[in-house]
Amino acid sequence: MAAPRRDTRGIVDAPGLFTRVRFRRRTPAEPLRPYVEHYWLIDWDLSEPYATHVVPHPCVNLVFQRYADRPGFGEVAGVGLELFAQKLAGRGRVCGVQFRPGGFRPFTPERPATDWTDRRLPLAAAFGPTDAAAAVLEPVGEDARVAALDAFLTPLLRAGPRTLAQAELAMGLADRIRTDRTIRRVADFARAEGLSVRALQRLFAGYVGVSPKWVLLRYRVHEALERATSDAEVDWAALAAELGYSDQAHLVRDVTATVGVPPAAYAR
Repeated sequence: MAAPRRDTRGIVDAPGLFTRVRFRRRTPAEPLRPYVEHYWLIDWDLSEPYATHVVPHPCVNLVFQRYADRPGFGEVAGVGLELFAQKLAGRGRVCGVQFRPGGFRPFTPERPATDWTDRRLPLAAAFGPTDAAAAVLEPVGEDARVAALDAFLTPLLRAGPRTLAQAELAMGLADRIRTDRTIRRVADFARAEGLSVRALQRLFAGYVGVSPKWVLLRYRVHEALERATSDAEVDWAALAAELGYSDQAHLVRDVTATVGVPPAAYAR
């Protein structure tokens, strides 16, 4: 069984968050693993409020959440285009499902991924009335919560062969963008994969929810922010070249547009 990834890409000030909450990642049941990156579980009991910020990944999440001032509920959170902020106070719990980029479409095969992009909708908008929130959030034991997520998701995997094949293609291409630093231009990437730019754009719109260019830029920003957090001194010009930017100014512009401050200020 492959363990969930351990990086903190996308979490702004991960050390600050982890001192205030209990954060874990868990692996889903075997049939779900091709489509689900991991489950993520957070519990907190805070004496003072804390605002957490996340630079979203290019993927859909299901988020089951319970806060001190409201009963538990579930949401479909599409790919977020902007910095996401959430205030945590008192006691609370979140049990989330992070799908792989392209991996949510097999669970809602009749709807393109763009239907969810930059939206947070009630769980019923995707799956109809359900009491899944209570089943996922109420158990005291972590294993029971994971089992409830498995039990909810497994019957929903109902796409036909063509949708599954296209989802697999989209997931593979998105993963290449995430991991292959030689990918610099969408046109070159499409050509290398035997696709036209338009075909690649249609695939990503239908299965990922954002364009391949957006995915490429978002993963660059994720890596820049993680490097800013982990390295005492960052050579921003060298990092810009490593990530495929034409110059340092373009990296500074993208990071600033995403988190509101230049990378050097973010590192401080």
